[in-house]
Amino acid sequence: MLIAVLTVLLTVGVIHDFLSTPRRRLIIATTTSLYDTGILEEIERAFEERHPIDLHFISVGTGLAIQHAKRGDADLILVHAPSMELAFLREGYGVNRKIFAYNFFVIVGPAEDPADVEGSNVTEALKKIVEAGRLNRARWVSRGDNSGTHLKEISLWTIAGFNWTALRGESWFMESGTGMGRTLLVANERGAYTLSDIGTYLRYSSERLIELQVLVDEAEELINVYSAIAVDPRVVSNVNFEDAVTFIKFLVSEDCQNLIQEYMRDVYGRSLFYPAVKLLKENTDPRAAEWIRNYAYFNGTECPPQYRYNYPELYDDR
Repeated sequence: MLIAVLTVLLTVGVIHDFLSTPRRRLIIATTTSLYDTGILEEIERAFEERHPIDLHFISVGTGLAIQHAKRGDADLILVHAPSMELAFLREGYGVNRKIFAYNFFVIVGPAEDPADVEGSNVTEALKKIVEAGRLNRARWVSRGDNSGTHLKEISLWTIAGFNWTALRGESWFMESGTGMGRTLLVANERGAYTLSDIGTYLRYSSERLIELQVLVDEAEELINVYSAIAVDPRVVSNVNFEDAVTFIKFLVSEDCQNLIQEYMRDVYGRSLFYPAVKLLKENTDPRAAEWIRNYAYFNGTECPPQYRYNYPELYDDR
């Protein structure tokens, strides 16, 4: 009986200590493709149950997320544009980059598929869309917002032999200038093709907000990799660096990686996002791991040593 009473008192004491601990604030600038799917709400709930830290998200494209971080308006960024991430590190603003998830971009369009792209590879599909667009049979909606998705789109047009800046001047080529969800709504309204991350597409499609269909999917060129990067406190003053690292550690923890794997899986019949930590560590899917390394590693690693600050336990190659 005494042991039971002591156990209850200890449990109550732990809960009281947790509830009475002043809660700190961590500001995270995040890409809209993470925010629009709702997964960050689940991650926030799980994280805040374990830590006296309140998460506050700024949902914008990757380019704007990086600008927020440079100004000191965010302590951490969650982004998916490796070239911009590397520049952020090289300019001295970011440290301790960790890859925590991936999925794929998809080319979506109307069910009638006027450009006949279904079954084509990415390059063939884009060439068909241009041809059909110039014949006034198809339209394309670009994000046009310097986001990670927009940068991916530009790179795909380049691979296909087109210049995005030149294309934007053609009548069939439109720009939404906004986030992924809104871009899908515009494409749906106009009966147009667009590039989307699979997570946002699945959510909007399942909620019957759009009728667009996935026409090109899961190719190496369409890999989409998500990273977390802390803002360097030696360069940007007054950022909450310690809690930013605490959140990064949570993102790559087994609990959070399982959450990412299972999020809405029962609803959509597939994962919106795939956890990346075990994949990269144990090479559990060699093809996907190679695609991620080819696309999102810098000099053979997710974060070169010169861009790491304290916390060596974040990396296995130390």
